[in-house]
Amino acid sequence: MSVRAMDEKLTIAEVIANLKVAPSTFYRWRQLGKAPRSIKLPNGDVRIRRSEYERWLTEREDAA
Repeated sequence: MSVRAMDEKLTIAEVIANLKVAPSTFYRWRQLGKAPRSIKLPNGDVRIRRSEYERWLTEREDAA
């Protein structure tokens, strides 16, 4: 995967769709500090770097 693709910013909706979890589940993970690190934009929108999402997934795999 190219550096540009790894630096892509994902929306929460994209991450939820990829994980196939309910939005409430993902937001609870965020509250508990168990979701991937995110970036809060000045307008309040939230983005997650693809590289951070992939790292987070890898950690979950190791913990399974």
